Amino acid sequence: MKFTKSHHKNYLTEESSFLQGPRNRLKELWFTFKVQYHFIKAFRKLHFIGPCVTVFGSARFGESNLYYKKAEEVGAALAKLGFTVMTGGGGGIMEAANKGAFEAGGYSAGCNIVLPKEQKPNAYLHKWINIPYFFVRKFLLMKYSFGFVVMPGGIGTLDELFEALTLIHTKMIKDFPIVLFGKEYHKELYHHIKIMAKNESINKEDMKLLFMTDSVDELIDHLKVHAVKKFGLKVKSYKGKWLFGELKFPENIIKNAK
Repeated sequence: MKFTKSHHKNYLTEESSFLQGPRNRLKELWFTFKVQYHFIKAFRKLHFIGPCVTVFGSARFGESNLYYKKAEEVGAALAKLGFTVMTGGGGGIMEAANKGAFEAGGYSAGCNIVLPKEQKPNAYLHKWINIPYFFVRKFLLMKYSFGFVVMPGGIGTLDELFEALTLIHTKMIKDFPIVLFGKEYHKELYHHIKIMAKNESINKEDMKLLFMTDSVDELIDHLKVHAVKKFGLKVKSYKGKWLFGELKFPENIIKNAK
C-alpha cells in the first residue's frame, strides 16, 4: 500500500483526535477496527522473521557520524551471529544497522512509522511494513526480539528503551538483554538510573538488565550468553503453511540465531 500526503495527514489527524478524549462511539469503534487491521497485517508480514535483535537509535545521524559507522558494525555482527536485525526502518542509526546486516549477508527488517516528512523505509530492508500508529509500531519492535541494542538517539530512542525495561520489569516479556552502546553518550542516563536504584524507586536488581559498552565484540559476547545460550536458540528453518498461502514466499526460510 502506498501512502500519499493525504494518507499521512489523515492518519496523524486520526491518532491525534483519538488521544483528545472520548469521541463519537462509532468513530471509536471504527478506529479499533483499523488498529486491528494493522496488527493482523503486521503479524502476517512478520511471522517468519524471527528471532530478532532490535536496534534503536537516532534517525538524524548521517554516514559521516561515528555512531552511524558503529551501528553498521553492530548490524553486521548481529547478522553473523544469526539474528535478524530489526529497526524502526528509517534513516540514520536505523539505516546503518540494517545496512550492516544486509551487506553481511544477514536478514534485515523494519517497522517504518508513517510520517509526513521525516521517515521513509531505508534501502537495506529485506522485509518491512509501514505502520501509521506509534503504539502499534512500538509493540511490533518488542514482539519479535530476544535482545535490544540502544544506540545514541533522542526522545524516541529513550521511549523505546524504557518501554523495553518496563515490559521486562513487569514480567510482560522475558528478561531479554538490553545493551546501551556508547558509554560517553549514555553515561548520564546510566548514572540517573543508578540514582533511581539507590533511592529504591526501582529495584537494584533492575540494573542487571542493562549492559553498557563501546565494543561490538563485548556486545556480541553478552548476547551469546544472555540471549543465545539463555534461551536455547538453535538454527531452524521455517516453512509456510499452504492454508495461508505462504509456501511461495522465498523469505520464509530464515536462519535462526545459533
